[in-house]
Parts: sequence; C-alpha cells; structure tokens
Amino acid sequence: MRIAVPDLVSNSYFPAVAAVELGLFQAQGIDATLEMIFPVGRAMQALRDGDIDFVAGPAHPTPSVFPGWQGAKLLAALAQHTFWLLVMRSDLGISPGDVEAVKGRRIGAAPGPDAALRRLLTEAGVDPEADVSLAPVPGSGAAGVSFGVHAAQALREGTIDGFWANAMGAEVAVQSGIGKVVLDPRRGLGPAAARDYTFAALVTTDRLIEESPDMAEGAVRAVVAAQKALRADPSRGSEVGRRLFPADEAGLIENLVTRDAPYYSAEISPDTVTSLNEFCRNLGLLDGDATYEQVVASQFAHLWSEG
Repeated sequence: MRIAVPDLVSNSYFPAVAAVELGLFQAQGIDATLEMIFPVGRAMQALRDGDIDFVAGPAHPTPSVFPGWQGAKLLAALAQHTFWLLVMRSDLGISPGDVEAVKGRRIGAAPGPDAALRRLLTEAGVDPEADVSLAPVPGSGAAGVSFGVHAAQALREGTIDGFWANAMGAEVAVQSGIGKVVLDPRRGLGPAAARDYTFAALVTTDRLIEESPDMAEGAVRAVVAAQKALRADPSRGSEVGRRLFPADEAGLIENLVTRDAPYYSAEISPDTVTSLNEFCRNLGLLDGDATYEQVVASQFAHLWSEG
C-alpha cells in the first residue's frame, strides 16, 4: 500500500507517517510505504489514477479531483481542526491576531493550504488578490522540498515577509528569532470560523473500500493506534523523526507532537463535515451539498474510539 503525503518533514500528517514508521500498518498485515507528492492536488490525482492507495493530507482538496465527493472517502481524521499557521517577520512588529497587518506583504503559501488563508483573509475583509502578494515560495516545488522548512529559510533570506505553513516551519522560524506566529486558527488565534475550514485526514477511493475493505479497516486501525501511542508518549515522535527528518527538524518533532496530541482524534463528526462542505463551496470546489455518508466512510466509525 502506497501512502502519499504532500510534506514529509512536517507535523501536519504525522499520525499517518508514524503509523508506517512504528510498524502499526505492518501489525495490521499491511506493507505500507510513504511517498511525498507535492502539492496535495497532485497527490489527489495520483489517488484517482490508482498510482497510490491513500492520501494523508488536508481533507478539502478531495472534491477538486473527485467532484461532488464521488469516488473518494475520508477514512479517519489524522488530527482535528485547521492546522496551518501564519508566521510573519519578527521585525515587522505585528501583533498576534492582527489580520489587517498582512496588507502589502509578501506571503508564501503552498497550493492547497493557500485556499484556507485566502478564505480567512476574505472573511476578515482583506482582498487576497489586491491587498496581499500571496504565492508559493520560489523553489518550494522542487523534488523532496519540505514547504514549511523551505519557507522559514526564505523568511530568513528576506524573499518573503511571512508564510502560511505547518507548525514545523513555524517552529524553525520562531526558534531562530526571525519569525513570529500571527495566526493559529486551531488554537483560536485568528477568526473563529477558520478553525474548522478543514483538517488532516486519511483519504482513499471508493474502489479500494469496495475491493479491499480489510485494507481500509486496517489503515484506520493503524492510524488510531498511532494517535494513541503519540498521545501516551510524544517521544515516539523523535523515534520517527530520527529516521526521516534532517537533524534540526528531528529535534523539534517531539515538542510539536506534545502540542498537537490533544488534537489526535480520528473522529469525523457531522458538524465537521458541514463546516468542511461549506468551505469547499466557498472555494468553488463543491456545488450544492454532500451528505455525511458521501464524504465519510462511516462503516469504519466504530474504530475511531479504539484510541
């Protein structure tokens, strides 16, 4: 089984990464491998085309490739709530939560995650097209590049004034002193509605669920086991980081897992799906509505509580 992640050196999709590296997929009889495919839209296309079996990524790009949620399902949440942060240069003196202060600034954001920032800015009265220069960070599309870590380096070099990315990139920038967290929707720093735009999820196709239900079930069990293990002992994150991450980022992952652990729940509630669908409609990714059963592989919901 091949699992695509849009950013490997990241805390965002870490329960799926840990499930592979800690042998929890193997414990379910699944030989799983990780493959970094950036941006997330390409990962979804690979899922649709049968080149990979699962995507561990943000939930909201799914209907951009599977219109109307036809052909794909969310198996489980990897973690709850919108998980990106806006980091701005420290010397700009921007107060936490000050959305207006991004006007006239150069902000780096990856395709896919940028949709959440664009919506957040729009709802706050900031035009993401006219008021902000919002674009991918130069060089971030190169093979194997971690967007967040690369963005932190671009911030240091002065190529950008800020970036919207995962907490790994944010931590690199903050610890170096060059960056400051201005928005963190998951923790209530920023517009309240942004907290539930999207979330990290494990996605697969209807085809796999129908043809290999045991594989789908085993994948959910592996993720739930990883969430439970990381909540109980965040130092297990360091074990994974040492295998996959550069040394500096490997040293940061335990603290990030400790912070994220309260959000490690596989549950996908009806309210979560309602918010997700509204966000997708606002982005033009969904016409009308989609039922809970169209979005979520609810036959595996009883497994979420095993963690």
